[in-house]
Amino acid sequence: MGELIGYARVSSAGQKLDIQIAALTGAGVHHDHLYTEKASGTKRTGRAALEDMLARGIRKGDTVVVTRLDRLARSSRDLHNIAHILEKKGVGLKVLEQDIDTTTSAGRLFFSMLSAISTFETEIRKDRQREGIDAALAKGDDSPFKGRPATIDDAQVKAMKAEGLTPTAIAQELGIARSSVYRYLSA
Repeated sequence: MGELIGYARVSSAGQKLDIQIAALTGAGVHHDHLYTEKASGTKRTGRAALEDMLARGIRKGDTVVVTRLDRLARSSRDLHNIAHILEKKGVGLKVLEQDIDTTTSAGRLFFSMLSAISTFETEIRKDRQREGIDAALAKGDDSPFKGRPATIDDAQVKAMKAEGLTPTAIAQELGIARSSVYRYLSA
């Protein structure tokens, strides 16, 4: 049997990890196998301890232990990606407060059902969003998806160039980027 590897995270520097650490060590995680960090956000970027644990801290037969799923992953997609990494490496997942243990057949079934429900919810959300976008696009000129109106008068840019102003001078005069001037002059 492998090791129990604990992961604890809080979202802000003002929060404490003590309660999570106590729960993880109480569940049998040794202090040497504990990864902790204070990081927020819905993506894994900026979560160095999690990345280190997933890349180097786990081996086949180990079990990652967390207090709650939201401590491990901040979105359904993130959870799905982490679960895939764990499964590929032959590592189990145990969630203390939600009674999930993928080292058991019942735990794998429960986790799979949660994953399927979350995927279903994501697909429904995407469908509703697409319907809303399609309805907005059908409105034509009143659609919020047509882009913002142009703020640069290309005729004015070309006229200023014809007067002998340099692209830098035109950009400064109109308060726009020099790259925009070049874009309008080449069109």
